[in-house]
Amino acid sequence: MSLVELIAQADERGLAASGLASLDRCLPLLGGDDELLRPLWASLAEGSDWGSGLEKARDALGSAGPDGDGETGEAGRLARRMLDAAPAERTADAVRVWADACSVASLRIHRLLDPAAEGACGDDGLDAGRAGETDDLPPLVAAELRRQVTVLELLAGHGPQGLRRALDISVEGRRVLRAVVSRRARGTVLPGS
Repeated sequence: MSLVELIAQADERGLAASGLASLDRCLPLLGGDDELLRPLWASLAEGSDWGSGLEKARDALGSAGPDGDGETGEAGRLARRMLDAAPAERTADAVRVWADACSVASLRIHRLLDPAAEGACGDDGLDAGRAGETDDLPPLVAAELRRQVTVLELLAGHGPQGLRRALDISVEGRRVLRAVVSRRARGTVLPGS
């Protein structure tokens, strides 16, 4: 099933986890502590309200947008919008819109930061990838798309029990993105790019 189809069929918890996982993987761009979003993950597992955890995360990061120009600055602004747009109440309709927007934003972030994406894979390519046509996606974008699909499949197949594995996938993706951002900051070119 394509990512678009998975989002369309997901329940409230799956959608919230999908959006949260996309945001969590992009956390290095916001300068947030790795544990910053843990209370939100816990609220999903418990089925409890996440409004207070969401406000704490926003307060911890402050209201200023990320600094920087170029791709890294734009990627940080996209990540900040994901956090700012998170709905305080987790209704299926609200989180469906948010999860879809987070999916697109996260893929754009990965495209901006992928050294193999120079001039390739515009929004049309991302839309095609989300619809299941992944052949022309740069490696970092393709990996992010696979993570998004896996998170939704885990929640669809395992319900709340899939949250632990979804979090593990997000932690792995966060490490990858942190390494990419670090290499860009140092001016290091990845092998094969």
